[in-house]
Amino acid sequence: MKPPLPPLFFLLFLLFTTVTSAATTVNATKPATPKTPTLSPTPPPTYSPTSPTTKGPTSSPLDPKQIEALQSLDIPTTRDPCVQPSPHNATVCDNSKTVRHLISLHLSNCSSDLSLSFNALKSLSSLRSLSFTNCHASPIRFPSDLSLSLTSFSCIQSLRRLSGVWLSRFVNLTDLTVSGTPVSARGVYVILGNMHKLKTLTISHANLTGFLPRHLHLNLTHVDLSDNKLKGKIPTSLTLLEDLEFLNLSSNGLNGEIPTEFGDLISLRNLSLASNSLSGSIPDSMSTIPGLVHVDLSNNHLNGTVPKFLSELKGLKVLNLENNGLHGVLPFNASFIKRLAVFKVGGNDNLCYNHSVLPSKLKLGVARCDKHGLPMSPPPSKESSADSESDSSDYSDDAADDTTNKEKHHRPSKVVIGFAIGISSIVFLIIFLILLAKWCR
Repeated sequence: MKPPLPPLFFLLFLLFTTVTSAATTVNATKPATPKTPTLSPTPPPTYSPTSPTTKGPTSSPLDPKQIEALQSLDIPTTRDPCVQPSPHNATVCDNSKTVRHLISLHLSNCSSDLSLSFNALKSLSSLRSLSFTNCHASPIRFPSDLSLSLTSFSCIQSLRRLSGVWLSRFVNLTDLTVSGTPVSARGVYVILGNMHKLKTLTISHANLTGFLPRHLHLNLTHVDLSDNKLKGKIPTSLTLLEDLEFLNLSSNGLNGEIPTEFGDLISLRNLSLASNSLSGSIPDSMSTIPGLVHVDLSNNHLNGTVPKFLSELKGLKVLNLENNGLHGVLPFNASFIKRLAVFKVGGNDNLCYNHSVLPSKLKLGVARCDKHGLPMSPPPSKESSADSESDSSDYSDDAADDTTNKEKHHRPSKVVIGFAIGISSIVFLIIFLILLAKWCR
């Protein structure tokens, strides 16, 4: 006896509904493809100069002589320079209630034909701060009144060339910055000899020659003499600067050993002696400098072992010891290395690491140690070390990405699951129809 047609149509409808429901479930569980956000261009920041005073009903005018001086320097004076300075030539005035005077002037991106006349500068003798940025004007003669009044002077890629004698006239400076401008002087002391109030000193990339001075003023907190042609040893007197926080003597021709009294620089936070010809070992006295954050001694001729006390400096973030003659077993563990933002020890052929303490995947640029504490094989070249740093690192997310990809590879596809559900439903219905046919006979 054949089964009646209505049950067959009902069963076929049930089959179609089941498969459609399974497909709908799979599509519903698919993650939505994220849309790439369209970044609208960020509007440029508007310039809003700050000044110690704001314009009000009782605002006093700027000294007429200084207005003429600003005009000779191609600085617009249609608006009050004390209230609305030019975006590129910032001005700050005092709070005088009668006639106001400039106390700060910053000239930047000047025209090539800018003329800094002696008379104009003489009218600006009230200045306390004067700075130049990208102003390639000819050397100028400063009035003595202006030289004595300045407490801050900055020259960045400006004025073409300077002399040490010219700079030495600013005897009341607390801040001196010269960068990217050649300075002709026989040593640093010619410049600093009479600057007893100086706190921050930067003369970098200035082709400065000679030796480091045997005596520096004790109130210095910042010294940057990098990228010059200084030679000789680091004087022991440098370690007397107890308030020194920043010291950069990199890229010079300094030789000899790092003074053993270096630990007397108890306020030091940033230290760079890189790219010189320094020899000897890293002084143990540095362990008494608690606030060290940045230490760069790379590209020298330092020898001895890497001191373990470096791992005990809680605030250390940058440690660069590459390209020296250091030897022995690296005394650091993985947790110390991972908390550093920069860690480089490559280029020390006799330095090695304990593979039971440090995993090889850290790519340190040095070889593993054998049982005698000697390198088992030559360390990788600089190129391969650089490639390994960019390709794989404990600090990157590559390992996490690989794990995620593997999980995705072994995870069954949702389409396959849906297809299996549909096939199972069909098989179940076929078996049900066979049983139903037998039952209707």
